[in-house]
Amino acid sequence: MKVIVLTGPESAGKSSLCSALATRFNAPVVHEYVREYIEQQQRDTCYADVDPIAREQWRREQAARALQPPLLLLDTHLLSNLQWSLTLFGQSPPWLEQKLAAQRYDAVFLLSPDGLPWQADGMRCQPDLADRQTFHADLEHWLVQHRQPLVSLNGNWEARYQQLEQAIAGILRQN
Repeated sequence: MKVIVLTGPESAGKSSLCSALATRFNAPVVHEYVREYIEQQQRDTCYADVDPIAREQWRREQAARALQPPLLLLDTHLLSNLQWSLTLFGQSPPWLEQKLAAQRYDAVFLLSPDGLPWQADGMRCQPDLADRQTFHADLEHWLVQHRQPLVSLNGNWEARYQQLEQAIAGILRQN
Protein backbone atom coordinates (compact mmCIF):
# COMPACT_ATOMS: atom_id res chain seq x y z
CA MET A 1 0.00 0.00 0.00
CA LYS A 2 1.21 3.49 -0.89
CA VAL A 3 -0.05 6.45 1.15
CA ILE A 4 0.09 9.88 -0.47
CA VAL A 5 -0.69 13.16 1.32
CA LEU A 6 -1.64 16.45 -0.29
CA THR A 7 -1.12 19.34 2.08
CA GLY A 8 -0.85 23.08 1.83
CA PRO A 9 -2.68 26.30 2.58
CA GLU A 10 -6.20 27.18 1.57
CA SER A 11 -7.05 27.28 -2.14
CA ALA A 12 -3.95 25.32 -3.19
CA GLY A 13 -6.06 22.70 -5.00
CA LYS A 14 -5.82 19.81 -2.52
CA SER A 15 -9.44 18.63 -2.67
CA SER A 16 -9.95 18.99 -6.41
CA LEU A 17 -6.59 17.36 -7.14
CA CYS A 18 -7.36 14.47 -4.78
CA SER A 19 -10.70 13.91 -6.50
CA ALA A 20 -9.11 13.91 -9.96
CA LEU A 21 -6.31 11.60 -8.82
CA ALA A 22 -8.78 9.25 -7.13
CA THR A 23 -10.58 8.89 -10.44
CA ARG A 24 -7.35 8.46 -12.40
CA PHE A 25 -5.89 5.81 -10.07
CA ASN A 26 -9.17 4.30 -8.77
CA ALA A 27 -8.04 5.10 -5.24
CA PRO A 28 -9.93 5.98 -2.07
CA VAL A 29 -9.56 9.44 -0.54
CA VAL A 30 -9.64 10.43 3.12
CA HIS A 31 -11.21 13.88 2.97
CA GLU A 32 -10.69 16.82 5.30
CA TYR A 33 -12.97 16.18 8.30
CA VAL A 34 -12.92 19.75 9.63
CA ARG A 35 -15.32 20.83 6.87
CA GLU A 36 -17.93 18.31 8.03
CA TYR A 37 -17.39 19.34 11.62
CA ILE A 38 -17.94 23.03 10.87
CA GLU A 39 -21.09 22.24 8.89
CA GLN A 40 -22.42 20.17 11.80
CA GLN A 41 -21.58 22.78 14.44
CA GLN A 42 -22.74 25.80 12.41
CA ARG A 43 -20.17 28.06 14.10
CA ASP A 44 -16.54 29.02 13.97
CA THR A 45 -14.18 26.58 15.62
CA CYS A 46 -12.43 27.22 18.92
CA TYR A 47 -9.41 25.58 20.52
CA ALA A 48 -11.61 22.98 22.26
CA ASP A 49 -12.65 21.75 18.79
CA VAL A 50 -9.09 20.93 17.67
CA ASP A 51 -8.86 17.68 19.61
CA PRO A 52 -12.12 16.09 18.37
CA ILE A 53 -11.45 17.26 14.80
CA ALA A 54 -7.92 15.84 14.79
CA ARG A 55 -8.98 12.59 16.48
CA GLU A 56 -11.67 11.99 13.86
CA GLN A 57 -9.26 12.85 11.03
CA TRP A 58 -6.78 10.35 12.51
CA ARG A 59 -9.48 7.70 13.00
CA ARG A 60 -10.57 8.03 9.37
CA GLU A 61 -7.00 7.77 8.11
CA GLN A 62 -6.37 4.66 10.19
CA ALA A 63 -9.65 3.07 9.07
CA ALA A 64 -8.73 3.67 5.42
CA ARG A 65 -5.25 2.26 5.98
CA ALA A 66 -6.76 -0.88 7.52
CA LEU A 67 -8.49 -1.64 4.20
CA GLN A 68 -5.03 -1.86 2.55
CA PRO A 69 -5.85 -0.32 -0.84
CA PRO A 70 -2.93 -0.27 -3.30
CA LEU A 71 -3.05 3.55 -3.16
CA LEU A 72 -4.56 5.76 -0.46
CA LEU A 73 -4.90 9.50 -1.01
CA LEU A 74 -5.14 11.89 1.93
CA ASP A 75 -6.72 15.27 1.22
CA THR A 76 -5.12 16.39 4.48
CA HIS A 77 -3.55 14.83 7.53
CA LEU A 78 -2.69 15.74 11.10
CA LEU A 79 -0.13 18.32 9.97
CA SER A 80 -2.96 20.57 8.80
CA ASN A 81 -4.72 20.15 12.14
CA LEU A 82 -1.48 20.92 13.96
CA GLN A 83 -0.64 23.97 11.88
CA TRP A 84 -4.16 25.43 11.94
CA SER A 85 -4.26 25.00 15.70
CA LEU A 86 -0.95 26.84 16.06
CA THR A 87 -1.99 29.54 13.57
CA LEU A 88 -5.42 30.22 15.06
CA PHE A 89 -4.87 29.49 18.75
CA GLY A 90 -1.11 29.54 19.36
CA GLN A 91 -1.11 26.00 20.73
CA SER A 92 -2.03 22.44 19.81
CA PRO A 93 -2.78 19.20 21.64
CA PRO A 94 0.60 17.51 22.34
CA TRP A 95 -0.48 14.13 20.99
CA LEU A 96 -0.96 15.56 17.48
CA GLU A 97 2.71 16.04 16.69
CA GLN A 98 3.66 12.71 18.29
CA LYS A 99 1.17 10.73 16.16
CA LEU A 100 2.07 12.66 13.04
CA ALA A 101 5.82 12.18 13.42
CA ALA A 102 5.38 8.43 14.02
CA GLN A 103 3.22 7.76 10.95
CA ARG A 104 4.80 6.70 7.63
CA TYR A 105 3.83 8.29 4.31
CA ASP A 106 5.21 7.42 0.89
CA ALA A 107 5.08 11.05 -0.24
CA VAL A 108 3.83 14.34 1.15
CA PHE A 109 3.05 16.79 -1.63
CA LEU A 110 3.18 20.36 -0.37
CA LEU A 111 1.12 22.62 -2.63
CA SER A 112 2.18 26.23 -2.96
CA PRO A 113 -0.32 29.06 -2.55
CA ASP A 114 1.25 30.73 -5.58
CA GLY A 115 -0.31 30.18 -8.98
CA LEU A 116 -3.91 29.63 -7.91
CA PRO A 117 -6.38 32.29 -6.78
CA TRP A 118 -7.90 32.19 -3.32
CA GLN A 119 -11.52 31.09 -3.45
CA ALA A 120 -13.92 32.03 -0.68
CA ASP A 121 -16.20 29.19 0.38
CA GLY A 122 -17.56 30.35 3.72
CA MET A 123 -15.02 28.32 5.72
CA ARG A 124 -11.69 29.71 4.52
CA CYS A 125 -10.04 32.50 6.48
CA GLN A 126 -6.80 33.44 4.72
CA PRO A 127 -7.64 35.60 1.69
CA ASP A 128 -4.26 37.36 1.85
CA LEU A 129 -1.56 35.60 -0.16
CA ALA A 130 1.06 36.57 2.43
CA ASP A 131 -0.87 34.67 5.13
CA ARG A 132 -1.11 31.58 2.93
CA GLN A 133 2.61 31.84 2.11
CA THR A 134 3.44 31.96 5.82
CA PHE A 135 1.22 28.92 6.45
CA HIS A 136 2.96 27.12 3.56
CA ALA A 137 6.40 28.00 4.97
CA ASP A 138 5.38 26.69 8.40
CA LEU A 139 4.21 23.40 6.86
CA GLU A 140 7.43 23.10 4.89
CA HIS A 141 9.53 23.81 7.98
CA TRP A 142 7.79 21.03 9.92
CA LEU A 143 8.11 18.54 7.06
CA VAL A 144 11.81 19.25 6.56
CA GLN A 145 12.53 19.27 10.29
CA HIS A 146 10.86 15.86 10.67
CA ARG A 147 12.48 14.44 7.54
CA GLN A 148 9.20 13.68 5.80
CA PRO A 149 9.19 12.59 2.12
CA LEU A 150 8.44 16.11 0.89
CA VAL A 151 7.67 17.01 -2.72
CA SER A 152 6.91 20.68 -3.41
CA LEU A 153 4.37 21.57 -6.11
CA ASN A 154 3.51 24.84 -7.76
CA GLY A 155 2.09 26.14 -11.01
CA ASN A 156 -1.50 26.19 -12.21
CA TRP A 157 -3.96 23.39 -11.54
CA GLU A 158 -3.08 21.47 -14.72
CA ALA A 159 0.65 21.64 -13.98
CA ARG A 160 0.08 20.40 -10.44
CA TYR A 161 -2.10 17.56 -11.68
CA GLN A 162 0.49 16.47 -14.25
CA GLN A 163 3.29 16.56 -11.66
CA LEU A 164 1.20 14.55 -9.21
CA GLU A 165 0.06 12.02 -11.79
CA GLN A 166 3.64 11.35 -12.92
CA ALA A 167 5.00 11.19 -9.37
CA ILE A 168 2.28 8.84 -8.15
CA ALA A 169 2.67 6.56 -11.16
CA GLY A 170 6.37 6.37 -10.32
CA ILE A 171 5.68 5.61 -6.66
CA LEU A 172 3.26 2.85 -7.63
CA ARG A 173 5.96 1.23 -9.81
CA GLN A 174 8.24 0.97 -6.75
CA ASN A 175 8.09 -2.14 -4.60
